[in-house]
Amino acid sequence: MTLISFTTKKIEKKELEEKTTPINYKITSDILKLEKNFVGFKEALAFKESQGKYYIINKHGYLGKYQFGKGTLRRFKIYDAQKFLKNPALQEKAFTALCKVNKWILRRDISRFIGKKINGVTITESGIIASAHLAGAGNVKKFLRSFGKFQFKDAFGTSILSYMKKFAGYDLSYITADKKATV
Repeated sequence: MTLISFTTKKIEKKELEEKTTPINYKITSDILKLEKNFVGFKEALAFKESQGKYYIINKHGYLGKYQFGKGTLRRFKIYDAQKFLKNPALQEKAFTALCKVNKWILRRDISRFIGKKINGVTITESGIIASAHLAGAGNVKKFLRSFGKFQFKDAFGTSILSYMKKFAGYDLSYITADKKATV
C-alpha cells in the first residue's frame, strides 16, 4: 500500500487529487472520505470486518475482506477457501451477491421497519443489510420482529443493534433484491 502525502502546494495537491483519487471518494480538509453510497457502504463494512484486507482469516475461520463463513461461500458455489482468499474480484462479487440475497430475504422487513426506532436507533435499509452480514438474515428478522428483544452478538461481542447504528444511512438502491444472485 502506498501512502501519499497531501502536504504539497495547492496546485500540486489538486493535480495529485485528480490523478490518484477514485471517483467514489472525496477529499475534504486533506482527509479521504467515502460517500454514503454502495461503494462507501461496502468499504466501511470491510474496514470493520477485516480492515479491508483481502488475504486474512480470523481466529474463527472467517475469510477475506468481508469475513465470509464457509457456509455462506458454499451458497455461492465457492468451495476452495484458498482460491477465494487469493481472488479479490471474487470476494467483491460474493459480497454484492450476498447483499442482493439478503435484500430479497429481508424485503418485507425493510419496508415495514425503515424509519422506525428500536432501542433509540433509527432503522435504515443499509443498517438492516449490514446486520444481516453480521448475524444472518434470519436473526435480523427475529431482532426486528421482536422490536429489539431478541439479542444476537457474534463471537467478538458485536451486536445487531451496533451494526444497525454504525451502517445506517447508506444508499443501497444500486442493490436489487435477488433470491438467486450468483457470483
